[in-house]
Amino acid sequence: MLHIDPTSCVDCGACVSACPVDAIVPKSKLTDEQLPFLTINSDFYKQERPTRPLLAPVSPAPAVTRDRQPLRVAIVGSGPSAMYAADELLTQPGVKVDVYDRLPQPHGLARLGVAPDHEKTRQVSRLFDKISAQPGFEFHLGVEIGKDISHEQLLESHHAVVYAVGASRDRELTVPGADLPGRSSATDFVAWYNGHPDHAHRRYDLSHKRAVIIGNGNVALDVARILTIDPERLVGTNVPSHVVKALRESNIEEVLVVGRRGVAQSAFTVPEFAGLLSTSGIDVSIHKDEMMLDATTTKLAETNDLPHAVSQKLQLLRRVDDVTGSDNKRIVLRYLLSPTRILGDSAVAGVEFDRMTLDTDENGAVLSIATGEKETVDAGLVLTSIGYRGVALPGVPFDDRRGIIPNDGGRVLESADGTTVPGSYVTGWIKRGPSGFIGTNKSCAQETVRHLVDDFNDGTLGDIDVAPEVRRWRRPRRV
Repeated sequence: MLHIDPTSCVDCGACVSACPVDAIVPKSKLTDEQLPFLTINSDFYKQERPTRPLLAPVSPAPAVTRDRQPLRVAIVGSGPSAMYAADELLTQPGVKVDVYDRLPQPHGLARLGVAPDHEKTRQVSRLFDKISAQPGFEFHLGVEIGKDISHEQLLESHHAVVYAVGASRDRELTVPGADLPGRSSATDFVAWYNGHPDHAHRRYDLSHKRAVIIGNGNVALDVARILTIDPERLVGTNVPSHVVKALRESNIEEVLVVGRRGVAQSAFTVPEFAGLLSTSGIDVSIHKDEMMLDATTTKLAETNDLPHAVSQKLQLLRRVDDVTGSDNKRIVLRYLLSPTRILGDSAVAGVEFDRMTLDTDENGAVLSIATGEKETVDAGLVLTSIGYRGVALPGVPFDDRRGIIPNDGGRVLESADGTTVPGSYVTGWIKRGPSGFIGTNKSCAQETVRHLVDDFNDGTLGDIDVAPEVRRWRRPRRV
């Protein structure tokens, strides 16, 4: 979903090219599920608000002016950040882009990380197909950097290498019992039900009546919905038959989606939550006594300065009923709970939580403070969705603390003193950390490509000589 603020919009058209999923629609074509946003947005803009800064300044495409040798770039990864970088490069005539991915299918999380019943979101692959059909673009699938070909070999045959490998590792849950069978990551579970080849062997115990998901971002809501939706609605999607069979045989009746902080800090987006509320056959409930607002949010609400997204979330959450007695499967949103222990002997049997309360520091930042009270929840499956971090690549610097490739605006840094690695660039989550959404990668890629082209034009990137042994890797592989 995209809301366009007419006072901030600069008519740049970027949202149209980056959104092939019919998110921009006239009022007359809104669906029944979208109609509540007419009221939400109307109420928001009735309130007097301070002038906001320009949100989308127009950035002209970088121009390749050096004509000694056509620019050739290798991009490692084929997800949204990689494809936007390729698109930005291919705006210039004569540029060649080779995209490498270790998987046999392209587009990363846009293909394998989106819920199978989110058909609109999956349509973004249509845009990527258009990008890959441009002259000068070649896919090299099933090629793993560091194993099949090295960073140094890529630089021998390309003026630059752009790493767009995302943040593929989950942040670890470091509490006792986290290694028990039945505790896994939500990311692995998503990969399993999406048919990721690395996860086809996994099996999940769905025999207990309750599952717990720790974390309340979009991935957590996706997983909760897949665990409670009628499995017949997944037939004909990308979900493998063995997964549909497992979901048909599942005994799960209730999924708890647990957040450590308050409702105003919910990590999910408004469209994701609105989509969950409109899913038939699933009850969504919340404990009203956990609808606590921190002092900072309360002050912003009183002065009409509450960010639009937070205001929308709170309005939707207030419409959610408390725990009900329906026969439908149920998703329960829980807040102010922090896991302290996974319970069980040989397998997961439940979770122990600290009850939390909210406070703010001197700068207004929201803090979650343990009260000393405990709460125990029975469960047979615990999935964690508490964030992601990048993984180091052979031959490329890596900031282990932040989980990213160190960089300055996309230029890879060798060390903290600001020394750059010639010909090495980065974009997407491996550049900035796990923040933003599919479209966020467009502006991120623009910044990186602008610096890359500047370096090419001023001669920082030298000429290349494609050696025969490297050229073999340049044969296009079929998608």
